[in-house]
Amino acid sequence: MSNKIQLYSLATPNGQKIGIALEEMEIPYDAHKVDIMKGDQFKPEFVKINPNSKIPAIVDLDGPGGQPLSIMESGSILVYLGQKSGKFYPQDPRLQSEVLQWLFFQVGGIGPMFGQFGHFFKYAVGKCDHPYPLERYTNEAKRLLGVLDKHLEGRQFLVGEQYTIADMSIVTWVNGVRVHYKGEEKLELNKFTHVTAWVKRILDRPKTQKGLSVCAM
Repeated sequence: MSNKIQLYSLATPNGQKIGIALEEMEIPYDAHKVDIMKGDQFKPEFVKINPNSKIPAIVDLDGPGGQPLSIMESGSILVYLGQKSGKFYPQDPRLQSEVLQWLFFQVGGIGPMFGQFGHFFKYAVGKCDHPYPLERYTNEAKRLLGVLDKHLEGRQFLVGEQYTIADMSIVTWVNGVRVHYKGEEKLELNKFTHVTAWVKRILDRPKTQKGLSVCAM
């Protein structure tokens, strides 16, 4: 096996983040599709890499000290790759703090809330006859979009003037509302004009577009 990064993933919003990062950072990698619909994430060989049985995960065969390193959790993978490549992760302490704030905003807010919205809007149809869960997660997803929209007014990207791992971490979830959940009308996505312009700006990048299809479903 080569010393390339070994990516274990599927092209879900969380998985797409890492495909984008690897392509944009121009880090050599081998992609291995983990079909979560078939239970691949529970196979012993994958659990050894990620005990939590979630995608994505990576193995850096040339990790610190030249030793292999397995990394789970998409946010931590983005930080690691940014540090390793020196790209899309600013060295300035103030900017780095801002990047981490928006990364955690995604990990703790956008991801879980958008994921629950998608579950109750698309996947739990017919399984839950109470309106409360969908109302709750629709309202929270809209609130978070409003936070993003206000922040992006007059900005090209989330932090400074450069594309960073913060943008990578969030754009797949906002794009996923349309692509994966078909929920753009429910969330009135077009009303968040700064967000939609930001998504288009990022998805116009060829390497980001290529990253979206890594380990395609």
